[in-house]
Amino acid sequence: MFDVIIIGAGPAGYVCAIRAAQLGMKVCLVDKRKELGGTCLNVGCIPSKALLESSHHFHMAQHGLGAHGVRVRGAELDLPAMLGRKDAVVKQLTGGIGMLIKKNKVTVKTGWGRLLGAGKVDVDGEVVEAKHVVIAAGSTPIELPFATFDHSTILDSTDCLSLPAVPKHLAVIGAGVIGLEMGSVWARLGAKVTVLDVATRPVAIMDEDLGNEAKKLFEKQGMTFALCAKVSGIEATKQGAKIAYTAADGSSQTLEADKVLVAVGRKAATAGMGLAEAGVKLTERGVIETDAHYQTNLPGVYAIGDCIAGPMLAHKGEEEGVALAERLAGQHGHVNYQAIPWVVYTHPELAGVGLTEAEAVAKYGTVKVGKFKFSANGRAIAVDATEGFVKVVAHPQTDELLGVHIIGHNASEMIGEAACLMEFKASAEDLARCVHAHPTLSEAVKEAALASQGRAIHS
Repeated sequence: MFDVIIIGAGPAGYVCAIRAAQLGMKVCLVDKRKELGGTCLNVGCIPSKALLESSHHFHMAQHGLGAHGVRVRGAELDLPAMLGRKDAVVKQLTGGIGMLIKKNKVTVKTGWGRLLGAGKVDVDGEVVEAKHVVIAAGSTPIELPFATFDHSTILDSTDCLSLPAVPKHLAVIGAGVIGLEMGSVWARLGAKVTVLDVATRPVAIMDEDLGNEAKKLFEKQGMTFALCAKVSGIEATKQGAKIAYTAADGSSQTLEADKVLVAVGRKAATAGMGLAEAGVKLTERGVIETDAHYQTNLPGVYAIGDCIAGPMLAHKGEEEGVALAERLAGQHGHVNYQAIPWVVYTHPELAGVGLTEAEAVAKYGTVKVGKFKFSANGRAIAVDATEGFVKVVAHPQTDELLGVHIIGHNASEMIGEAACLMEFKASAEDLARCVHAHPTLSEAVKEAALASQGRAIHS
């Protein structure tokens, strides 16, 4: 008999397991994979970032080092070696999770977890019991009804991590995080990349200025965008595929490509887990319904991560895992959903936390906005990373930070400062008065905060 059984060993599940064990609980972690870490570590966040980094180095060797006085001739792509490095990174990190789980004395059962009812889980025929059951099933790629994944021509995000050769033309359906990241990888390695999306700009969920700037910068890198485009069919051909879509002007268009990545989002991976049969309430899209404390309608059964409402982000799932474990131990775990950052790991990176300008205006009527371009930042000029800007959005009366949005080199690292300050309800003036080392890229964050006060120094 365990205190808690957790189904799913992704970021939400394994973090919940470790925290619960730290709090003295007897924990069982169930996952279909022997390699722990879920989608994120195995076929998502980690391998994609490894490929983004490697492909960026290759692109710099071909196009970017000359400005630094480094001449490179005859740089060649060794794709098997690049993919091998990616796999080695994944192996190292999944192995590390295994060590952490063992260190914290968490029992691991490999197999398909199926909920039998409150306190009971079937793992490939073995019934395991506990006081509490946590569903952390994660998510899977959404498949278009007219474009079934064949994993050869019509690809999901996992397929795109291990292509045996660089496509001549990669079409990407979806200009979100996954579409832009994987499109960037293969564009850097030599593929022609066309991105189609129904939205008016890339990463439409982020601040409008970031999306518009991203489009300009990625087009300069050679990517092509067909926006306000509604895809209606994908037909397999001997050469690859034909994509039928309605363009922004209402005309019918056809695009030919040898590979098609469908990256239109992800869905909760709750199918086949016996949830509905056990009485757990699900939405029509398979998302598990919970209250504010991750409790389902079934007593003793909880859910966290991608399979419940909210952004499908690894760090969101991790924080929910910690919060739930602490609540099960009688503490007061909590997640501030207003301070969860979003990141796109392209080059330049995009990052944002809090309200977009449009969301803030809709809520408060008017807001303070400050922007600062990296082209005026000393460190950015020194390292040849002048693309992009920082944007700060603040409350019109109280000056509380409502949102910070960055497009630029290492935006993923700089956004943490904003998230931390927003957690403590700091004002834009608080941020502006924080001393930042010189020369650093993060000085642009300070300058944007100063700009929101009407007193930027360097612009």
